[in-house]
Amino acid sequence: MIQCENETSLNINIELANQIKSDLLITRDIELNICNNKQIKQYNKLYRKLDKETDVLSFPLTNINNEPLGTIIISSDCIIQKSKELNHSMQDEFNLLFIHGLLHLLGYDHEEDNGEMRNEEARLIIKFNLPKSLIIRNELNEGIHK
Repeated sequence: MIQCENETSLNINIELANQIKSDLLITRDIELNICNNKQIKQYNKLYRKLDKETDVLSFPLTNINNEPLGTIIISSDCIIQKSKELNHSMQDEFNLLFIHGLLHLLGYDHEEDNGEMRNEEARLIIKFNLPKSLIIRNELNEGIHK
């Protein structure tokens, strides 16, 4: 189950997020928080020592039986901005950020792995018919073509 706390007026459907979670064979709960840029900036500063806004944060929890797998925090402001900028739906942008955050909860790290996270993200994007992934967009923005 995904326990969603939406602190914004953004209307998000978590049905596909539940399907993605099931596809990855995740049985533990996921805590999901949707907040604005001001709030996610505070989380980023407090937990990562980065005094800036971001689109998605992931906080895995220890592997204790009845505990959630972790918490994913997504900025509604980033959802709105990126969906307009890239000309796709806010729901699609939410799903892309959710996939990214969920893979981090599972231990993937695109900054240190050999493309495993990017490959798994690509598999999910194709399976669920979503637009380009966060990693791919960042690579294109940086001029990196893998």
